[in-house]
Amino acid sequence: MDNQIYNQIVNFIWGIADDCLRDVYVRGKYRDVILPMTVIRRLDAVLEATKEDVLEMKKNLDAAGVVNQTAALCNVSGQAFCNASPFTLKDLKSRAKKQQLKIDFIAYLDGFSPNVQEILEKFKFRNQIDTMIDADILGVVIEKFVSPTINLSVEPVLDDKGEVKLPALDNHTMGTIFEELIRKFNEENNEEAGEHFTPRDVVELMADIVFLPVADKITDTTYLVYDGACGTGGMLTIAEERLQELAKDHNNEISINLYGQEINPETYAITKADMLLKGDGLQAENIAYGSTLSNDGFPTTNFDFMLSNPPYGKSWKTDLDRLGGKGDICDTRFVVSHNGETDFKILPRSSDGQMLFLANKISKMKHNTELGSRIVEVHNGSSLFTGDAGQGESNLRRYIIENDWLEAIIALPENMFYNTGIATYIWIVTNRKAKHRIGKVQLIDATALKSPLRKNLGNKNCELTPELRREISDMLLKFKENEQSKIFDNKEFGYYKITVERPLRLSVDLSRENIEIFAKVCAEQKDTEVMSVILDVAEKLNFDKLNDYNLFVKELTTVANNLSVKLPTKRMNLIKNNLATVDENAEKVIKKIHKSGKVEANPLYGLFSTVVDGKECIIEYEVDANLRDTEQIPLLHDGGIEQFLKDEVLSFAPDAWIDESKTQIGYEISFTKYFYKPVKLRTLEEITADIKALEAETDGLLNEIIGG
Repeated sequence: MDNQIYNQIVNFIWGIADDCLRDVYVRGKYRDVILPMTVIRRLDAVLEATKEDVLEMKKNLDAAGVVNQTAALCNVSGQAFCNASPFTLKDLKSRAKKQQLKIDFIAYLDGFSPNVQEILEKFKFRNQIDTMIDADILGVVIEKFVSPTINLSVEPVLDDKGEVKLPALDNHTMGTIFEELIRKFNEENNEEAGEHFTPRDVVELMADIVFLPVADKITDTTYLVYDGACGTGGMLTIAEERLQELAKDHNNEISINLYGQEINPETYAITKADMLLKGDGLQAENIAYGSTLSNDGFPTTNFDFMLSNPPYGKSWKTDLDRLGGKGDICDTRFVVSHNGETDFKILPRSSDGQMLFLANKISKMKHNTELGSRIVEVHNGSSLFTGDAGQGESNLRRYIIENDWLEAIIALPENMFYNTGIATYIWIVTNRKAKHRIGKVQLIDATALKSPLRKNLGNKNCELTPELRREISDMLLKFKENEQSKIFDNKEFGYYKITVERPLRLSVDLSRENIEIFAKVCAEQKDTEVMSVILDVAEKLNFDKLNDYNLFVKELTTVANNLSVKLPTKRMNLIKNNLATVDENAEKVIKKIHKSGKVEANPLYGLFSTVVDGKECIIEYEVDANLRDTEQIPLLHDGGIEQFLKDEVLSFAPDAWIDESKTQIGYEISFTKYFYKPVKLRTLEEITADIKALEAETDGLLNEIIGG
């Protein structure tokens, strides 16, 4: 079907809202009538040809006393659904009495098979009947939808000469019409236009890159295709068509089972209707309703191919609460085993759940087939870098890359989507990489590959033509480096996040003035016993300032033992907080002394060898939290962590060390880093010429002012 006829249908249906619903519904509620009526008319048009046969079969079944008639009636209708009422929509165009029209229309809706009843229920369409009857617009709306000027049937309308007057409307185009209507309604309602679907040019690119790399591995078998955020089902439809084309090109006969899940009731209903119109009732049962994250519709099913454009920047807190909360979540899709950790969490922050859709698909990969599974998913830029080392987003990137599942990421042009102008990226994940790709990740910068639209569609101002899609697919298939394609080792994107510690250095002020202040503090704390110890130590050390807290503690302990005074942690903290101060010139405070041999010395990790009372020991120092710092070290850094510490840290802070227990591994991917093109600066000659030109203009203006 050409664009002109497509636009005529969209505009015609859109016009029904303005012509019939104005003054009855606010604009934001037009969709509550138009979308379900479009589905109903589509189903009705498909059933028209066999209506008489269905009614004849029903008459026979009633006479025979058969109760469960659906299967037999669907068989006669030639579809996965049927309508056993005496009416078609064309029969309901006119009624003398509104109430009779209401009765007949409800009977017509009730005549649909159970699978259509679920669709009507999700639309909540029956709630609109009274409103339309009271306003006397139901008959007009029906009359508009059965107009002979448009054809919503899968069969063409012929003229008297047997020539095509109105072309057939295939499921692909019908899906596009639904999506366009949803986009327009959302824009009118000031909602996120196109939140539930992806432009066809992007979907076609996704279908190419999910199938083309394995086209030669397709065999005569059944393939399962899944979309966990399926919207109106357009991505599944195009994926099915593309896979069938490739199979035919390779002389293969395949069968395809489509699976999807959708949380929005309207778009779920449209997808369900689309599947019924394909003629396979079982296929329609493979579309699950509800949240993919907290109510997985296919918990035990693995898929060959998975494609999605999940919502991004959208909170998943409700799902998180349903799953038990972040601390208690144990869903094996999001808490996995990796690198020896049995509870490796790949949970992003609750404000954005887009990466959980990717984790969900990864949990559904096939690991026991030659083809394995291929995943293609659209994300915004935050999935590349959000989350620090050890956090959910970084952990998911690490989980994917360290398992060598990330094949490529493609950066798309901005303003490709209806509802956002931001940068978007296609992730390609597979557990069966080609041999030449093992251990490698390809980044493709396709941001400049776009063709402008003559008229914007929401935020969308450009498209990917078939030629551009082929160019992008070719870069993926050829796996060669150029200005737009870069290939990296997996570890290129990983880094160690280390915690650099420095020792606490304390001096102790035992001056008489400070002792007097401390005495008042002890009195307030009702702990005067400790003062006798402090006075003895201060007198022994000549009421001086001591730059070695360790020596002070040693004297303090000796005196306390002699006076039989205990020094629990609470008392020691009271003394430290009031008599000791941080002093960069003081000695380092010792935390623990180990006997040599039990612990190996390693100054880079805070274990220092020294001699205490003539014996070689290993010392750990107290940490000054105020001097703590963190550093990111690339996994591929020459010499690793230790060399980085020697080169970049110890030269500035010789007493620093690494707290090895806090070292974490993170992953992030920066397209800017690898594809940045600096702006070419103007030459000095060009700048000088501009300055001289400005000076000439200024001089002329000044002479004009003075002369005047």
